[in-house]
Amino acid sequence: MPSRRLLFIVLLALAVMAGISVPVLAQQSASGLPLPRFVSLRAEEVNLRTGPGVRYPIEWVITKRELPVEIIAEFDTWRKIRDAQGTDGWVHQTMLTGRRTMLVIGNGIRKLRRTDADEAAPLANVQSGVIGRLLQCPRNSQFCRVEVDGYQGWLKRDEFWGVYSGEYIE
Repeated sequence: MPSRRLLFIVLLALAVMAGISVPVLAQQSASGLPLPRFVSLRAEEVNLRTGPGVRYPIEWVITKRELPVEIIAEFDTWRKIRDAQGTDGWVHQTMLTGRRTMLVIGNGIRKLRRTDADEAAPLANVQSGVIGRLLQCPRNSQFCRVEVDGYQGWLKRDEFWGVYSGEYIE
């Protein structure tokens, strides 16, 4: 009799643990894609809501098409995003695209270089707040190849927001 009770308790504990872990995993990534990850805004105007649904109030309206944002959570067809300033909120997945972009950060002018070297000749100057396309981030490199206003060149990873440390993009 005690062995049946022990077996029942063990099975009950396993069922409870399995029942808890499945919904938690589903909330972490409804799409099956890794979290967090970078994407960009598809539309010129995107409503940032306080929760995952149209019944939640709009807290912010972002008006920068192609702005890079980070998806930090998912619920059904809604994505919780965060921008470079740390502002977060929920948007519908149709407002996002997988196209990788970057946002120049910091104070002053950044040099868009011809090659991926500190001593490389400058191709153009870019200001903080400029959005560009992220084209390539080689392994073990402190530079990424980007496109800004038709110019393709190299920026240091710490000069823009939109890529993780150690992430590579081919």
